Amino acid sequence: MIHTTHSLRVRYGETDPMKYVYYGNYAEYFEVARVELFRELGMPYDEIEKLGIWLPVSEYQIKYLKPALYDQILEIHTYIKKIPSVRIEFDYEIYNEAKEKITEAKTTLFFFEAKTNRPVKCPEFLMKIIEKRWKEE
Repeated sequence: MIHTTHSLRVRYGETDPMKYVYYGNYAEYFEVARVELFRELGMPYDEIEKLGIWLPVSEYQIKYLKPALYDQILEIHTYIKKIPSVRIEFDYEIYNEAKEKITEAKTTLFFFEAKTNRPVKCPEFLMKIIEKRWKEE
């Protein structure tokens, strides 16, 4: 398993009139968390793309437990719990400042070779990085 944590502050423009984070903004929060996970692994997202691999999202699931509010600092935990193949799954948990879990989510992406426009297995360069950082639960 790989686990990283990223914090962000909820901005006013991300909220609705009740000062709750608008539900559509959570997808962007998870995108930020994924990009930071790859950066922490030593393979920034743009490097993956420069090597000819794209990672489109094929599935997105979310469960809202409590609202995130304007100006809160959120802590987003991102996990890779399965060794990737053609797909890579990310699990997320968001915690508020009181350390309460407020959101659970999952995204599934697939590896897509830009040159051929076809799905491919996780490229060797990325698999080596993942295996190096992998920890058993």
